[in-house]
Amino acid sequence: MTDLAILVVPPFSTLCNAAFALRREVFVWEQKVPEEEEHDHYDMTAIHYVAVASGEVVGTLRLIESEEHIKIGRVAVRMAFRGQGIARRMILSAMEASRQRGRDRFYLTAQSDKLGFYESLGFVAFGPEIIDGGMPHRAMRDYDKQSAVLID
Repeated sequence: MTDLAILVVPPFSTLCNAAFALRREVFVWEQKVPEEEEHDHYDMTAIHYVAVASGEVVGTLRLIESEEHIKIGRVAVRMAFRGQGIARRMILSAMEASRQRGRDRFYLTAQSDKLGFYESLGFVAFGPEIIDGGMPHRAMRDYDKQSAVLID
């Protein structure tokens, strides 16, 4: 996809609200995650990314910064735009921007059926499978540390 723009957007801006709507579409409607679990207090302080194609928000993710690492989460791509590398481009863009700020340790919890995708980005699963939003997930990190501090 050549006309894709990846942008950082402030919480509750027009583009961020479109990202929240996309998250509801993917997680709540499509994947049946309980709505009360989809939004949390991290949305107020997270760094939100959107992917815009043809004037429409087609992808989103957020970064939650902690002292130990940056957690990548809420990665979602609109169904009609999947398989075009949008999630990969968003994640790599967010990680590169973080590295430019001196942050180079990343963590996430991946839906278990998406492990291969994150492994292709250099992440390694650790710990037991957990249930999050009614679906099996595994914790993953891209650094060689024996333990990671887990944040939701």
